[in-house]
Amino acid sequence: MEKELSIIQKTYDLIKWYVPLINRLPRVQKFALGDRIISGLYDLLDGLILARYAREKVEILEKLNGKLDILRYQSRLLKDFGLIKLERYEYVSKLINEIGQELGGWIKQQKR
Repeated sequence: MEKELSIIQKTYDLIKWYVPLINRLPRVQKFALGDRIISGLYDLLDGLILARYAREKVEILEKLNGKLDILRYQSRLLKDFGLIKLERYEYVSKLINEIGQELGGWIKQQKR
C-alpha cells in the first residue's frame, strides 16, 4: 500500500509543479499542447487513485503506463518547441521517470 501512496503523492506533486508552468505558456500552445498535458496529468492521478481500490489493477495500471509515456513525449515537445528551459525539462523528466519506475513496480507486483 505504501508504494501506491507514494506514487499518488509524486503524481500530485508533479501536477502542483507542472500546471502553473503550463498555464504560463503562450496562448496558442497553452490551448493546444498545454491543455492536453494538464488533462493527461489529471487522468493519471484519477487512474492511480481508482487503481488503488480496484480488484483487477493490472489493466488499469498498464493503461496508465501508456498515459505516462504520452506525457513524456508531450513534455519533450515543450522543450523542442523552446517553450520550457532544458533545466525544467530535465526536472519534469526525472519526476515522470520516478513515477514510471513505481508504476512498473506496482504492475510487476500485481502480476505475481
